[in-house]
Amino acid sequence: VPPGKTVALVGPSGSGKSTIIRLLFRFYDTEQGAILIDGQNVKTVRQDSLRRAIGVVPQDTVLFNNTIKYNIQYGRVNALDADIVAAAKSADIHTRILSFPEAYNTQVGERGLKLSGGEKQRVAIARTILKSPAVVLLDEATSALDTQTERNIQAALTQVCKNRTTIIVAHRLSTIIHADEILVLKDGEIVERGRHEELVASGGVYSNMWHQQLENDSSEVAIREQSESGTGEIG
Repeated sequence: VPPGKTVALVGPSGSGKSTIIRLLFRFYDTEQGAILIDGQNVKTVRQDSLRRAIGVVPQDTVLFNNTIKYNIQYGRVNALDADIVAAAKSADIHTRILSFPEAYNTQVGERGLKLSGGEKQRVAIARTILKSPAVVLLDEATSALDTQTERNIQAALTQVCKNRTTIIVAHRLSTIIHADEILVLKDGEIVERGRHEELVASGGVYSNMWHQQLENDSSEVAIREQSESGTGEIG
């Protein structure tokens, strides 16, 4: 993965995306080949050092049963209040936090249940921005959100990835059309690689996935518009 570039991994369940992530974190090592980040083989780096250099925004954000401030500050425990606020602003969650009666001292509840899905993700993004890692991993970071919330959160995700080496595991292909390179996985192998425009034009696996998602998105919009207009009928 070249420094400062964005690489996306796409493919159906069981295609090997999670395996690559485990290799990246060195939960186990490769028997053949190598994973290079910024030109450095991850096998030559200590696990604790490697994991400190990676910031993750996962699909299912884990928040502690504590305050919003605590959950953001977990990214860098010695961070100043001003740094925490700056990270929250970059994640576009600062104004929302101030709307709570206790502001940054608001308790989020067990696993963050007092926050909406979008708010939880923004807190996770703020945490990652505060950590300021060399490498950012977005592990299906918005796949659990509805389409509108996902669109609203993209600007914050762009901010966290700015000028950083980024690896995106994606379900919705619309979130990775900007990637410098897309790797298409199937049955544990890379079957296609290239930029979005190239892969769509090639008419292969990625192209089929892209057109299928366009059809699904169009159907979703039509259903929502029908529901909002009140013209839907039952029976």
